Amino acid sequence: MIELENTTASAIAAAFVQARERAGSPAMGMVMTLIIVVPDDDADAAMAVAQQASHEHPARVLGVILGDGRGTGSVDARVGTGDGWGGETALIRLRGQVVKYAESVVLPLLLPDSPVVVWWPTDPPEHPSEDPLGALAKRRITDASAVNRGKTTKMIDLCSAYSPGDTDLSWTRLTAWRALLAAALDQHPLKVTRASVSAERVSPSAELLVAWLNDRLRVPVERHTSEGPGITEVMMETRKGPITISRSDGKLATFSSPGRPDRPVALKRRGLPELLAEELRHLDEDDIYAAVTKRLLHLEKNQ
Repeated sequence: MIELENTTASAIAAAFVQARERAGSPAMGMVMTLIIVVPDDDADAAMAVAQQASHEHPARVLGVILGDGRGTGSVDARVGTGDGWGGETALIRLRGQVVKYAESVVLPLLLPDSPVVVWWPTDPPEHPSEDPLGALAKRRITDASAVNRGKTTKMIDLCSAYSPGDTDLSWTRLTAWRALLAAALDQHPLKVTRASVSAERVSPSAELLVAWLNDRLRVPVERHTSEGPGITEVMMETRKGPITISRSDGKLATFSSPGRPDRPVALKRRGLPELLAEELRHLDEDDIYAAVTKRLLHLEKNQ
């Protein structure tokens, strides 16, 4: 790793070249730039998540820590390659007046002719697409489940501020649930008359799942509270009886359907590296998520 104090974007770019030469890898084969906007206290954990995701998606990872915006501006950075990374990385700390112009530091460091993704691991801006760093990106990843307070409110706010290219890891957590529910209806092509979702009291993913079911099935969907962890049960009522997927331990689910014996289904709660890696596979707009954000706002308005 190369430590730079009171540095500039051009010096960070030169350090990338130096780090590659030290590693003996002049060409890294990176496919994107991933910008991580994170508080200092959460930076190490977020960079560790990105490091694991980089094994599947070699990238230039720019961790950006926005410090105190008062006083004289300064930029410090730690630049490196290898050491478990699938690409190259820089952890950049901004202080003083330069905090207001973070994009001016980051812009020269973007890989040319490749997509840019911004991830806010904790508290995202009110309008990710209008944020100076968010405006640089093709995809913007938030996580309403990770905010310090008001997780459900934050999910509603992010839906209100939705712009093409936005997504939230609360939605990504539903991928396996949605696949199982769709497969269940393929096996039982029955008309669903109503549905319900049971989850712990505060769960942005559960609110999105309610909206998705309501949008896809066009039936009333009730929201019930359980002990968790996360989502514990989804029930879809049909004229032949309920189709139910229940998961009480966050690992193994039970699939129950009319006229067939119950059977176990793997439905493990995934960690952040897997969730981030999944989102980095999809750099186009998620049309289904866009529709679900509108439906969630509609349901919230009509409660």
